[in-house]
Amino acid sequence: MLWVALHLPGLAPGALEPIAAWACQFTPRVSLEPPRALVAEVQASLRLFGGRKALLARWRDGLESLGVETSLALAPTARAALWLARGGGDKLGKLPLEVIGCDLEFLRSIGISTVGELLHLPREGLAQRCGQDLVDQLDRALGVLPEAREFFLPPSRFDARLELPAPVAHAEGLLFAARRLLLQLEGLLAARHAGIRALQLNETTLGFASPTRDAKRMEQLLREKLASVALEQPAEEVRLQAGSFEPLGERTAGMFGDAAADAEDWARLLERLRQRLGHEGVWGLASYPDHRPEHAWQRVEPGEWDPREFHPPGPRPLWLLEPRKLEHGSFGLLAGPERIECGWWDGDEARRDYFIAELSPGESANLHPMSLAWVYREGGDWYLHGLFA
Repeated sequence: MLWVALHLPGLAPGALEPIAAWACQFTPRVSLEPPRALVAEVQASLRLFGGRKALLARWRDGLESLGVETSLALAPTARAALWLARGGGDKLGKLPLEVIGCDLEFLRSIGISTVGELLHLPREGLAQRCGQDLVDQLDRALGVLPEAREFFLPPSRFDARLELPAPVAHAEGLLFAARRLLLQLEGLLAARHAGIRALQLNETTLGFASPTRDAKRMEQLLREKLASVALEQPAEEVRLQAGSFEPLGERTAGMFGDAAADAEDWARLLERLRQRLGHEGVWGLASYPDHRPEHAWQRVEPGEWDPREFHPPGPRPLWLLEPRKLEHGSFGLLAGPERIECGWWDGDEARRDYFIAELSPGESANLHPMSLAWVYREGGDWYLHGLFA
């Protein structure tokens, strides 16, 4: 077995569990050592992360991004790794006695100052003078005795706070502190193989077009959101909350294009547009079975296309316009008519005869270089309703 231990001397109260949740992305065997340490069994993770050096580099880089001051150590047992992390050393025998956390007064009085010196004392006499618990700790550190540990279970929701060094009056100022919490959330979601569709930062709610656990994506979208938010009063802390985790596995890219990746890129564009323009500012369009051209479409949630099968009896222009009255003689009829008479059921009844027409040069110049038009007659008047490509 191989254990990694983290000693977190400057950790704020209550912050150990979020760090443990982040660490679960590397191994499910994470154990708390309150108030400011944890250990994790990583033997089975070495191959996945490329060996000891690569794994430790991932831990160190991640903890640095979290802004956590830490001492990290590896050892064959959890107890030895914990002592090495506390002492900041690489050899168990050279560590000061303070790493054990026991009563040191008697040991100092007999000239013992390191773990190595303590290990050379007779075990029977040491147990009589200092208690069997100290001897058992030494044996667990050496691997002579097994050490039963309770493993941390990653929570099903995320709720973490970070106190700000000074009150922040502008919403954009929350982003730097929020970045550390987003990285913690990313680690938790990776541990649970899950993603989220929404999160809440203080009073600001952020939604995603598809499930995600990418901290960079969350940060980018949060930056867009905070740019349009005004704080009612200066913020003294940042609180990040997220729940309703959804299963989210990794995807394997295709050899000849990746439809899933293309769909994800579209989803990210959509959510950025909605953060800038508002939810009501971005919609999708889908066809709708109605002969009236102005009613032959409907607004839908982007990505929720459910077109209904409908084949109009006649040609339809690519460019539909607001009806515009035409003067007699400004066009010549080429084909038609197509009678559209419907809509009595919704109060917008239409009785029109549609034609394909060619606009006169003067009329065409006022509109578009395309001169092939879709016109209709209603009540003796003529209207332009579309242009063909």
